[in-house]
Amino acid sequence: MDKIIVTIVGIGVISAIYWFFFGKKSGEAGSGSAREDWDITVDGGYKPAVMKIFKDKPATLTFTRKDPNPCLEEIVLPDYKIKKFLPMNEPVTITLPPPHPGKSGIHCGMNMFHGRIEVV
Repeated sequence: MDKIIVTIVGIGVISAIYWFFFGKKSGEAGSGSAREDWDITVDGGYKPAVMKIFKDKPATLTFTRKDPNPCLEEIVLPDYKIKKFLPMNEPVTITLPPPHPGKSGIHCGMNMFHGRIEVV
């Protein structure tokens, strides 16, 4: 009986780990539609990680950093040649003028955390 319980608990833990690392999370591609204004929380990464914007309209991204990790102190948008410091718990707004490239990456100052901007 003990072996059955241990096996069931083990399968449950493995399933939870799989879901945590590989399951679809909110903010990934396919969730949500295009918007002009985005509020992004910087906490262990960018939430949402994918922002969909309109092709010919300016887009406003507001980043609020909640994570004290020094890697997340900067946001870099290489396709727009933008680099901004993100102080803790203070919103930083970046306006992206059109035209927008099809897909643009965003990342932290150390290039360890990534997000993406997609044009629709």
